[in-house]
Amino acid sequence: MVATRTVRVGDIAIGSGHPLVLIAGPCALESESLALEVAAEAKAVADRLGLPFVFKSSYLKDNRLSHGSYAGPGLETGLPILDRVRREVGVPVLSDVHAVDEVGPAAEVLDVIQIPAFLCRQTRLLTAAARTGRPVNIKKGQFMAPEDMARVAGKAEAVGNDRILLTERGVAFGYRNLVVDMAAIGVMRSAGYPVVFDATHSVQRPGSADGVTGGRPEFVPLLARSACAAGCDALFVETHPDPPSALSDAGSMIPLADLETTVASARDVAAVVRRS
Repeated sequence: MVATRTVRVGDIAIGSGHPLVLIAGPCALESESLALEVAAEAKAVADRLGLPFVFKSSYLKDNRLSHGSYAGPGLETGLPILDRVRREVGVPVLSDVHAVDEVGPAAEVLDVIQIPAFLCRQTRLLTAAARTGRPVNIKKGQFMAPEDMARVAGKAEAVGNDRILLTERGVAFGYRNLVVDMAAIGVMRSAGYPVVFDATHSVQRPGSADGVTGGRPEFVPLLARSACAAGCDALFVETHPDPPSALSDAGSMIPLADLETTVASARDVAAVVRRS
């Protein structure tokens, strides 16, 4: 397995020679109580499995197909929720930024700043995030070749930030379908960056559920194990106590009750790969 640099998120080390890291939470923030509930349970799962944990949820989901789709509580309401999760649950937090003017306020709360897949080539957004000095998780666009993500990461390095994670989240295959090329994990790791595998966005069926994104969450465990076999450094899983009632990405998140068994099987595969 190709060695990568180590990216530190607080006390968590991500990269070669370190344990698999779990990044999990609901797709979008719905309420403070739900965020605290999911963060606490996901941390408990990670602790039982011996995995470092980062909480993820979006204060804003700007990439929506329909005008009426839920987009999250927004920056001013969402960041205080994430800050409370960070303080009370005692975990690092990750969320997306969508515009340059969001970056400064977000960096005051977030431990990891995420660049959404559709925005991964937006130079000003990426360099603004990198200039904060925070770790930056860049999601590979559904239209991007894995080889080209080294150039994208190079934009962050050009302004002095090498704390970069790259995320594989599937590639568009015709209309309303995504596939995952597991070789992409090896390709991006060969550039020297730790790679995250997004197991839930990878099962999406964009626009397939009457104007909103559907999915095939039954394949999340299979893809998570496959990505760990391919050598990913972290696993990204969106989860909700009751996915059908979720306000965003209901068709691809896994039930919170299934998080432990899903991640445990992936962790076991990752352990075998690391021993070899």
